[in-house]
Order: sequence, then structure tokens, then C-alpha cells
Amino acid sequence: MPYIKKDPSNSTSVNLFFEDIGSGKPVLLIHGWPVSHEMWEYQVNALVDAGYRCIAYDRRGFGQSDKPWDGYDYDTLAADLHQVITTLELNELTLVGFSMGGGEVVRYLGRYGSSRISKAVLVSSVVPLLMKTERHEEGVPKEMFDEIVANIHKDRPAFLTTFGKQFFSEGVLNKPVSQEIQNWMHQLAVASSPRATAVCVRSFSETDFRTDLSTITIPVMIIHGDDDKTVPIKATSEITSSLLPNAAYYRFENAPHGLFITHKDELNQLLINFIG
Repeated sequence: MPYIKKDPSNSTSVNLFFEDIGSGKPVLLIHGWPVSHEMWEYQVNALVDAGYRCIAYDRRGFGQSDKPWDGYDYDTLAADLHQVITTLELNELTLVGFSMGGGEVVRYLGRYGSSRISKAVLVSSVVPLLMKTERHEEGVPKEMFDEIVANIHKDRPAFLTTFGKQFFSEGVLNKPVSQEIQNWMHQLAVASSPRATAVCVRSFSETDFRTDLSTITIPVMIIHGDDDKTVPIKATSEITSSLLPNAAYYRFENAPHGLFITHKDELNQLLINFIG
């Protein structure tokens, strides 16, 4: 099975499962919390058909990658991403990060620069900061993340079912995706490490990426749904677009957090156009 192998000289390194499909200009897809690289199914199919090489990997603690007890801070996660890029000798690469994965894209660029990266895409991203602070009044109160962690510890499968409905902005009369899609996402999420699922809540909610954003000089595309109930657009991409005024910014009307499913055709076309 394809793994980026643990580096014996690095005590924090882990084995990372990945898929590498297609040929042409490389695109690396970083998945969201709390699922795995498999969430990108519809994007991989479209990008490979369009003539691109798609690489997608499982973050440590998720999917088929190693599930260590620690190492879920963004510096370590960016180091994992760097290991993927250098091991596969990727250059002229487009990085695409969804939700929590947007943080890895931006932290990587802040720490390692863009010598190997040509473009970056942030989809429904937690950047620049998700949690409310004195310097970020638009954010989500810390108490909400405390409740999420408590519910994960109390009954993780039940929490993930409730979270799945919020993920797609599902209501009594509004069913944006089939029950089968919900079941699939739940299956991907349940397979993740309970420890990683809980600890990553602190990482993606509390990490401030504004300093990292200030280092970015490559072309960036920002995509976010204005009905995102998981990562509110006004606390994240609205601000990121102002910090990166040259970025291409697309607001998807009435789109939920999981727009990679509900608005896959629009998303795929934007990715193909931007990468090309």
C-alpha cells in the first residue's frame, strides 16, 4: 500500500497513507476534519479527467495513516505536508486545503515558503482564525468548541451524526445530500482516531494564521459557502480575502460547509480553471 514512510531521523514523523493518480501538473489535496482523503472523490475524478496529477493523503490520526497520541499542532502537521511534498519530489504544485486543511496550506507556506508551490486554494477554510478572541470578535466563542470536545468524549458516533447534518446544513425540509452520502461521511469520520478527533478541535479553532498569511506571494483562490454553519464565512474567508486582496474570492450562495459535495460541479470547474 502507498505510504510516505516514517523518517527514522525524525522522532515526530509518522507513516502517511496517500493516493497518487493521473499525470500532468500536480495538485495536492488536503482533507478536512474529521474525515480522510476519500472526501475528495469527486474532485479527484474531475481533475484527473482534466489532465492533472492528483495526490491526496490522510492526515496523521485519520484514514489509513498512523494514529499517534500527539503531534496534532499545525507546525507538526505542516511538517507532515512538507514530508509528502519532498518525498514525492513535487514542484510547480497547487495546494488545495479544505476546512482544517486550509490551515496546513497556510502554515506550510509560512514555514517552508513557496519554492515548490505555484498556487494555493482555500476551500471552506478555518483561516485566519476560527475562535473568538479580543482581536477577533467575529470568531466563534470558545464555549462552543468546549462543547464539541465534551460531546466527542461522551458519544463520538452520536456527535458525528449530528455534526454531519450541520456539515451539509441539513434541516427538516432541507436535504442537500442523500442519506447515503451522510452514511459515507459518518463512516470516514468514525474510522478516525478518537484522540485526533478531539485534539484537532483545539488546533483548528485556536491557531492564528495571520502571520502566515502575510508571507504569501503566490496566487491564491478562496472559496466559501455563505450558508456555512460549521466554519462561518464572516469569521474566516471574509477576513482572509481582505488580508489577501489579490486573491480570487468566490462566495457560493446558499452553500453549506460540505460544498465539495453539494456544489461539486462549480467547485471542480473553478479548480480546473485556476490550476490551468
